[in-house]
This record gives sequence, structure tokens and C-alpha cells, in this order.
Amino acid sequence: MHPIAHPAGRAAGRPPWWSRLRRTALVGLLAAGLSASGAMADDAPIELDVIGGLAAISQYERLEKPFWTEQLPVLTNGRMHARIQPFDRSGIAGQEVLRLLRLGVLSYGNILLSLAAAEEPELNAVDLALLSPDIGTLRRTVAAWRPWMEAVLRDRFGLEPLAVYTYPAQVLFCRDPVQGLEIAGRRVRTSSVGQSELVKALGGVPVVIPFAEINQAIRDGVVTCAITSVLAGQAINLSAQAPHVGRVGLSWGLSVFAANQSAWQALPEDLRAQLRQGIGGLERAIWDEAGRESAAVQGCDTGPTACPAGRVATPPAGQDETRRLRLLADTIIPRWLERCGPHCAAAWNRHMAASTGLVAEVR
Repeated sequence: MHPIAHPAGRAAGRPPWWSRLRRTALVGLLAAGLSASGAMADDAPIELDVIGGLAAISQYERLEKPFWTEQLPVLTNGRMHARIQPFDRSGIAGQEVLRLLRLGVLSYGNILLSLAAAEEPELNAVDLALLSPDIGTLRRTVAAWRPWMEAVLRDRFGLEPLAVYTYPAQVLFCRDPVQGLEIAGRRVRTSSVGQSELVKALGGVPVVIPFAEINQAIRDGVVTCAITSVLAGQAINLSAQAPHVGRVGLSWGLSVFAANQSAWQALPEDLRAQLRQGIGGLERAIWDEAGRESAAVQGCDTGPTACPAGRVATPPAGQDETRRLRLLADTIIPRWLERCGPHCAAAWNRHMAASTGLVAEVR
């Protein structure tokens, strides 16, 4: 077996709509090819359809959307234009973006790794809960895992990875005061398998709730805490319901922006180079903003005026770092390996063990 070949049996049991999607993909690719040929023949701009990140937050509104709709035509001297939709308003489930890109139903899209991990858990090894408590650690973690992840996307899924984006740190927002990671007995909103496993390991009760329903769930007492990003919490004024905000980055909400390889190769070589360069700049801007947003909460313990309005930073717990490493070694990585398999342990030890100090063992 190729070292990153699809594990046996993963492709079996495809749902009944699979063949319909496949037929749609073939028709879409043919139409796209004809459209691109016509565009180049009469010098009309090449039009791209892009699925972006979450709507109504600054990463999308201030960075992603302006890049595609305003900066791209300038970057390419008018030869390329794009339409972009946030994935949560596109009618496409976030869990389906990876599959639809592979089929060619989508040509360019943002794959949220925590959602893709439900079927492809090795993709989200880079964002396991508690693995990167701050953005400096996250940068090193992504640099270590990125070659493997990009090879998987190219060889298994037929995609061309173009960028890795991150949202600001995903932290605890709680209605009542909380000390560090002490959430035993609390009901906590989560959005992924990894977050749910972490909450259980800490003695809490995970409750999977869509992002749009977080405020209502806290108001109704369905949960008393929620895990979400600093940026997303700010966008929905979550601190009005849950003003006690943790400083430990529990996870980050990483995504990969990728193109279907057939759509990518259909572009002229010079436009591919310009597009890759532009997306690289967008990636750097997104990381810089995520760092600033995260620091606004993670570093706001120097006095009451240092925290953003409406937020109360939770006091540090001295044992949190020791506890974090123990949870990773005893619970988080072993549970991930149960979902992922021995090939993931080998990849982890080859790419991640040196930078994290944690060795993966199949039990």
C-alpha cells in the first residue's frame, strides 16, 4: 500500500447519492472546461466560484471576501474574477466540502479540518485539542504536519493545497467564573469530536450545538460554557451571556484552502503563479489577525482595563500546563489514534514527535 493510500474499507459503503454527485461532477468539469476554453478564446475574464469560511466574522468580511472580489482582478490585470460564498450560507454542509472538491462539484473551497476529521481524522492531527495553547506553538505544529497533510490532499483526494488558514484561539466562554481548565460538572458547547473528548476528560458534559445557536443555548441554560473562537465570540457578542473567558487555546479552527486539481491545471501557468502568490499573502494576513485577536484575550491578565470590553479573563491555574501534557498523552492522542489507525501513529512520530515531545503509540 502507498504510504498515504486510503485505508482499506474507508471508501466502501458509499451513500446512495454518491453516484448522482459523481455524475454531477463530470458534467460540471466538462462545462467548466468548455467555459474556460471560451473565456480564453475571446479574452473574457476567467470566472472562479469560491467557497470561503464562516460568514459575518472579520476573517471573511475583511480579508477573504475583499481578496477574491476586489484584489484578484487587480492582481491578474483583469484576467480573473471570482465570486465567493461563505460555506455556512452556501447551502453546502461544511462536512461535504472536501468530498465535493474531490469530485469536482466545487473547484475552490475552504475545508474546515475539524469537520473533515469526522471521516478523515489524520487531516486534523494538526489541531488536536490542547496541542497548541498559543499561536507560536500552533505555527510550529502546522509547519511540522503540513508536508504530510498536503501530500494526503494531493495523492488521495486529487486536490491542490494553496493555503492553511486559522481562526483565533478557541477558548472557553463561561457564564460563571472558571479556574483554568476546571469545568467538571459543567455542560459545555462543543463543535467537534476532539473538543467533546476533551470536555469529557475534564469531567464536563459536552453538548454539540451549532454556532448560530450558542447564545440561545446559554440563555436557556442548555449549557453554561461554550468553546468557540475569540473572533467568533466577538461577532455574536457572546461575552454578554458568558463574560468569563479562558486564556488557554483549546483548539484553533484550522482550515485548508484547496483547488480541485483538474480546475487548477486548466488555468494558464502565469495565472496559477499569480493566484498562488496572492493566496499566500491572504494566508499571512489571516494568521496575523488571528494572532492579534488571540493575544487580546490570552494576554489580558495585566489589569481590568487590558481585557476587551465585556470580557473577564479567567485566572491562570498553576497545574494547567502539566495537566495539558498529561491529557494529550493519556487521552487526546490515544483517542485520535483509535479513529485514525496505525498509519497515523507512524506519520505522527515521523513529523510531530520531535516538535511536540509526544510519541504516538497504538494501544
